[in-house]
Amino acid sequence: MNIIETAQKAKTASLQMAAISSDIKNQALQAMAKALTNNAAAIFEANHADIARSQSENLDAPMLKRLKFDESKLQSVVDGIASLELLADPVGHVQQATLLDDGLELRRVSCPIGVIGMIFESRPDALVQISSLCLKSGNAVLLKGGREAIETNRVLTKVIAEATIAAGMPEGWIQLLETREDVNAMLKLDQYIDLIIPRGSNAFVQYIMQNSSIAVLGHADGICHLYIDSAADIDMAVKVAVDAKCQYVSVCNATETMLVHSNVAKVFLPKLKAELDKHNVEIFGCERVAAIIPDVTPATDTTWKTEYLDYKVSIKLVDSIDEAIAHINKYSSRHTESIITADANAAQRFMDLCDSGSVMWNCSTRFADGFRYGLGAEVGISTSKIHARGPVGLDGLQSYKWRLKGNGHIVADYANGTKTFKHKPLNN
Repeated sequence: MNIIETAQKAKTASLQMAAISSDIKNQALQAMAKALTNNAAAIFEANHADIARSQSENLDAPMLKRLKFDESKLQSVVDGIASLELLADPVGHVQQATLLDDGLELRRVSCPIGVIGMIFESRPDALVQISSLCLKSGNAVLLKGGREAIETNRVLTKVIAEATIAAGMPEGWIQLLETREDVNAMLKLDQYIDLIIPRGSNAFVQYIMQNSSIAVLGHADGICHLYIDSAADIDMAVKVAVDAKCQYVSVCNATETMLVHSNVAKVFLPKLKAELDKHNVEIFGCERVAAIIPDVTPATDTTWKTEYLDYKVSIKLVDSIDEAIAHINKYSSRHTESIITADANAAQRFMDLCDSGSVMWNCSTRFADGFRYGLGAEVGISTSKIHARGPVGLDGLQSYKWRLKGNGHIVADYANGTKTFKHKPLNN
């Protein structure tokens, strides 16, 4: 089946999915979780093949960690499906209701976007999260994962498709694309595909945006910042900083740059370095940082623009919160920023003025995640300001339509003045 036939099939499925009941969707989610558990051996075997091949191709350690799909990853995605099942169905929610005139009622109602073209990195667990979110939100999905995970993705897609179709989902609602040629062809299929969500490098996301007339939702980089304010609790700051950098380095919500107020630098930086050394983190710092702690690689302007996804971090001293905010708004990828401070006014100023999808106070940037936000996982992070922003969960996969109900009403009566509009809000 070629890409056009694949997209046509997805479009047909998406039209059916818009009317599928919540009960059937939840039953399909249950079937998905059960099938993944029952087919664990086949999934792990495929993943071992992917890892062995990638090791022979010298894939770096952080990427290998992302690629791994073991018992813990399986349990995590199954738990995610279970939590998603408990969430309210986002389809059919009345967002706004207006009485235009007696017997003429207008409602804005949420509905699925349609067909999602999802291009993502070599993370097999992401395939499960994305497909479960699309199912619950009533969207068909075309999946293109990184080539490193091809064997795992094939098995996962087959298992999910068979289980969910048997539970009542339409055939073709989930399909796997495998080649770059498929992606390039997909970019031209605006009559079948309603939204593309790319996850990857800045250059890749820009390429997608520049080569398709289809709407694109996503983010290019995860250059996240942690600002240690002059009023920070130092022990808290060290704990949060280590988590934000080291808890899982190869993800987009890991902190890449730390900004430290000069008033607390001499106390904070040695304590931070002692903890980062335990994780073998390489520090890239400005001259003022290097004057306080040893073994610092000199920072350049490029340093502040770098997403490491590794055990590396950039650190800069600043003399005010406004200097920190200015640095963030200049170099941030608009993903996630966090401030550590006991000063509520400073925290409010930081969160008001940092122009990013998620802003935080006294907590790790690693919380910027759909599952942790209670969205039932995420298909990705959006750094745009239109439609969806931050972690994109069920609501971010919804559009809306206007539904108008009348009783023989005609526009001529309002045009000639026989009738006038009331435009009164209605209860949903």
